[in-house]
Amino acid sequence: MMNNVKIHAAIITIGDEILIGQIVDTNSAWLGQALGKMGIRVNFRTSVGDVKEHILNALHEASKYADIIITTGGLGPTKDDVTKQTFCDYFNSKLVMNEEVLEWVTQIFTKRNLPILDANTFQAMVPENCEVLFNKSGTAPGMLFQHNQKIIISMPGVPFEMKTIFEDECVPKLKQYFTLPFILHRTIQTTSIGESFLADKIKHWENNLPPHINLAYLPSVGQVRLRLSAYGDNEIEIRKELDSIIQELYKIAGEYIFGEEQENLQSVLGNLLKQKNATLSTAESCTGGFISHLITTVPGSSAYYKGSIVSYDNEIKISELGVNPTTLEKFGAVSETCILEMANGVRKKLKTDYAIATSGIAGPDGGTPEKPVGTVWIAISSEKETIAKQFNMGDNRERTILRTALQGMDMLRRLLLKTS
Repeated sequence: MMNNVKIHAAIITIGDEILIGQIVDTNSAWLGQALGKMGIRVNFRTSVGDVKEHILNALHEASKYADIIITTGGLGPTKDDVTKQTFCDYFNSKLVMNEEVLEWVTQIFTKRNLPILDANTFQAMVPENCEVLFNKSGTAPGMLFQHNQKIIISMPGVPFEMKTIFEDECVPKLKQYFTLPFILHRTIQTTSIGESFLADKIKHWENNLPPHINLAYLPSVGQVRLRLSAYGDNEIEIRKELDSIIQELYKIAGEYIFGEEQENLQSVLGNLLKQKNATLSTAESCTGGFISHLITTVPGSSAYYKGSIVSYDNEIKISELGVNPTTLEKFGAVSETCILEMANGVRKKLKTDYAIATSGIAGPDGGTPEKPVGTVWIAISSEKETIAKQFNMGDNRERTILRTALQGMDMLRRLLLKTS
């Protein structure tokens, strides 16, 4: 299969507020995804302040790597926004009044019964050599330049304005200027296995991927996403080929795959419970209700989720879950015996088909040589069986809570699939 010529892009975000951390640069992430869906690969990205020399340097550097250069920011009406004049210097051009933009700006302020200041009128001044990209969501237009067989685009930094201009104006024009390949992205969601262990498990499969299909590992706490990107000319063939490759992945690592694309573990678990017409309760100690929170983020979860008992204190474990005081005295709250009693106790008390229970040492204090920080017990209870497993989730409190919640839901997911 022949690859199309690869089109590369560079993203430059402009603004002192980005460099000092006053705002987060969400534009680059959004643009990277939008360009990727078009088959355009971002291979250069940087942020610079509102300084002409820095912007010029970034443009010169980006032009070494990219066919398309996109900048966001620095197009406002105030003196610190220097991007338009910088582009004039870069292209040896000058600012001229664009009557269409001026009329649009005038209409906006007239409708709002606001006076039009010189700074607002200045929004209609654009470099003479640019193609104006109309901004339906604001007053600052975008600009497109053709230079040395490259396309350079400048857009406002306000995210909703930038997105409007890119989708309405940039996408059609980029498709005119470039012959873009068909690209298909598929994302596979995995859990209960670390990135390095997953990579080792699927290394032979990964090594046999054809050159036009790329694999990216996208790890987060407790989960690893595998993103496959396939490029080509024939959409039908690409879809068929990628389906076959993913089927092979399921054969190798299917036990760790819980979903695809934007699916999350709690929604997958909820669907399994609904299919079985089964109900769920939780008994949480170290997770402090976090599993309950995740489960109830799913619309309609009341159909299968009945509630939780957050038994952070041992007295609650005894009085509400029926944990034997002797169990706590002899084995402690973070033990197999205790977690089994917690899981069975909440399932019976709330009259559900299944239950998840957690108990552990989230830290940073409370660990011992026998039970270091990060030691966690998780149990799954049903009428037929109750299973428990011990884990070490590490020494970071927030990550331990999240990993424990995900692991608990995944244990129940596996059990439900096993009994299907």
